[in-house]
Amino acid sequence: MKSKYQVRSILDSLEKMYPDARCELDYTTPFELLIATILSAQCTDVRVNMVTADMFKRYNTAEDFNELPIETIEREIKTCGLYKAKAKNIKKASKAIVNEHSGKVPSTMEELLKLPGVGRKTADVVLSNAFDVPAIAVDTHVFRVANRIGLVDEKTPEKTEFALMDTIPKRRWSKTHHLLIFHGRRTCKARNPLCQECEIKRRCDYYKETR
Repeated sequence: MKSKYQVRSILDSLEKMYPDARCELDYTTPFELLIATILSAQCTDVRVNMVTADMFKRYNTAEDFNELPIETIEREIKTCGLYKAKAKNIKKASKAIVNEHSGKVPSTMEELLKLPGVGRKTADVVLSNAFDVPAIAVDTHVFRVANRIGLVDEKTPEKTEFALMDTIPKRRWSKTHHLLIFHGRRTCKARNPLCQECEIKRRCDYYKETR
């Protein structure tokens, strides 16, 4: 395990590598971000943005989706994959937001996790990006990169999240989420990581083990 000083040094380097690291899902409201994040499961942000660019012009509130037939939602999101399950969750979550939260997305982890189709990763994305609440959402990129580098050494996304929260200063949680995603998409790829091009390779456990 790396010391907190080593972790901070790595994050400082990642900030220099990716000064524009941010959420790459397009949204204008907390509800739009919630829907986009649900759609992003096993789907690229690029594809999600293509789908929501048109869809949000027609429907972009909990009331809208609560009133839509499930078949319409399925048709709108079909190219995102897993569309039947996602449509069902979007419909149920919208109903809960309308009936239990007056049409507004709740801003606490506890309430978000009660919404159908919302797990910790989705809740963390919404909290950090829509409500500016410090959080580290652990998707496949964050899970892979954090453990590869050696920021943490955990076997599950949830344990990785809590380990990162324990290691990283709270003020850096949300930014760290974006930095690790950018690094995972651009350099530390799943199948063919670009280790030789990586500026933090000398401090990376994976590089040391595989070179």
